[in-house]
Amino acid sequence: MNIAIDGPAGAGKSTIARLAAQRLGFLYVDTGAMYRAIALYLLDAKTNIEDKDRLKSALDHIRINIAYEKDVQHVFLNLQDVSAEIRSEKVGNMASRTAALPEVRAKLLDLQRDIATKNDVLMDGRDIGTNILPNAELKIYLTASVEVRAERRFKELKQMGGNPKLDVIKEDIEKRDFQDMNRKIAPLRQAEDAVLVDSSNMTIEEVVSEIVRLAKERMASGE
Repeated sequence: MNIAIDGPAGAGKSTIARLAAQRLGFLYVDTGAMYRAIALYLLDAKTNIEDKDRLKSALDHIRINIAYEKDVQHVFLNLQDVSAEIRSEKVGNMASRTAALPEVRAKLLDLQRDIATKNDVLMDGRDIGTNILPNAELKIYLTASVEVRAERRFKELKQMGGNPKLDVIKEDIEKRDFQDMNRKIAPLRQAEDAVLVDSSNMTIEEVVSEIVRLAKERMASGE
């Protein structure tokens, strides 16, 4: 069974998807982390993403692996653990830009689909239900208001020891929403058969429980 969770930046997709996957016994595939790892490499290598030849050359040197240790996800970029580095706002904004590039998408598309054909997976991202796994048995569109998403990100960065500014985070989220929803390739949108879940006034546990309930309903009905 495949479950696809899509939604805008800061909606809590990764946290909720990981917890729901654990409860269902599914493999969690964090596609956002994969795109962020690519963005980190391109930033560090100072790659001009407008130069297609240089971009293709850079992508050829990227290897990404995801592993779990005591239920904690670790993302490896060319064998280096970059789990913390990929969560910066700078990397997130770069990932939003590069995820729209066909060369970057092709790099990950086959890998993601191959994983889904061999496992019960819960995959989250921007276009999982509309593009990566269009035949997923359950599709969720997880969202929250810009204000709530900004506040959540602010608290997360503070806990990591940062010195974030709420107004800057809110502006970054609005910019990323616009970029994601208006990109030419696989823009962010709610699939026609996706269930809308607005987490603005819900706890993480309430959202996870709702997704698990929907998944069990689909499994029971054989859809």
